[in-house]
Amino acid sequence: MTDETHRAITTVWRQESAKIIGALSRLTRDVSLAEELAQDALVAALETWPRQGLPDKPAAWLMTTAKHRALDRLRHVKLSGDKLEQLGHELDAREAMIVPDFVDDLDDERAAREIGDDVLRLMFCACHPVLGLEARVALTLKMVAGLTTGEIARAYLQSEPTVAQRLVRAKRTLGEANVPFELPRGEALTGRLAAVLEVLYLIFNEGYAATSGERWIRQDLCDEALRLARMLVRLAPREGEVHGLLALMELQASRASARVDAQGQPVLLLEQDRSTWDQGSIERGLAALATAERLPAEPGGDVGDNAGAGEGPGPYALQAAIAACHARARRAEDTDWPRIAALYEVLAIRQPSPVVELNRAVALSMAFGPAVGLEIVDQLMEEPALKQYPWLPSVRADLLARLGRNAEAKEEFERAAAMTANARERELLLRRAREQGH
Repeated sequence: MTDETHRAITTVWRQESAKIIGALSRLTRDVSLAEELAQDALVAALETWPRQGLPDKPAAWLMTTAKHRALDRLRHVKLSGDKLEQLGHELDAREAMIVPDFVDDLDDERAAREIGDDVLRLMFCACHPVLGLEARVALTLKMVAGLTTGEIARAYLQSEPTVAQRLVRAKRTLGEANVPFELPRGEALTGRLAAVLEVLYLIFNEGYAATSGERWIRQDLCDEALRLARMLVRLAPREGEVHGLLALMELQASRASARVDAQGQPVLLLEQDRSTWDQGSIERGLAALATAERLPAEPGGDVGDNAGAGEGPGPYALQAAIAACHARARRAEDTDWPRIAALYEVLAIRQPSPVVELNRAVALSMAFGPAVGLEIVDQLMEEPALKQYPWLPSVRADLLARLGRNAEAKEEFERAAAMTANARERELLLRRAREQGH
């Protein structure tokens, strides 16, 4: 198989796998079986396409192949004749609806909406609260984002067998819990939104600053998280935090082209060419933020109740408001750091965490001087959750450098570089260490 053919198959799979698994889940009512059938179709493509060439409609080819595998599976399972006949008729009845959706490349609005709903159903299944957070993330990355087990393992610095076992257990748990393949409504929707939002947030963050590998940015993960967040907004248009998360993603994504140089090396925020920031993405982000600030922060809340309680925006909307401060600043020196520090103060109350406190320290250092930030950072040095977090020594190094304590800064940059598993981040940190001299 040529590299070009392999890349083409990988691209098609990543773009279409969630749609195919979703459609098969709707047919079979079994997410685990649907994923297995889709994988069988992928194996068939890997065997066939290098010899015969890519079909005109790759997604339709995969869907049709998977559907035929489903029929074959039904013919061999040990079911009663009535049950087998019923399932066979159901598959045949739905085939006419499912396969043309892919053949027509979603030209029909109804077909596009149906497949979009299938992907959302799949996401809510993968993010079901019956699963732990790590299992939700892994299953969503596998079935909705189309990542391989190896890619998921590398992204989270875990062994491939560990991730594979987690995926098997997650699918078994969903099956044993009889989790329905449907879009939750009403209270069921609001009760599961938090899990879905958290997983999308984690996926986007991994794409925005990859924890490992050779790339600083994994654009495929950012794009997938954005696509799913946009779909989620259509499903839950009155949930403030859904708009808040979309706003955060759009505003962060607007900087993508400025965050790396021609050699793929990271470019820090204050050094970026802001004229290259995507204005369309910024406008979409600001519009989503405005909507988030008008709506209740808590799932299922009432706008009036929210306003009366004075709770204000939720954590995602607050982070989006911070990103908006950067987006509105034409030059780095125009950034409203006191406002950013104030927003982090609110975020620390709404969602306290050591990482939020570290970011607040950075904002305070920019607003009121590095000594102010360093005092907070020094208090975080013994925080267990940050023991292996490279940005803690990195931030401390930057503050020390700004105070002229170069030898200490060099040591901290080197310590941060030793912690990171991302090659680009390590190069950046070591370069900054060298800049401190001796």
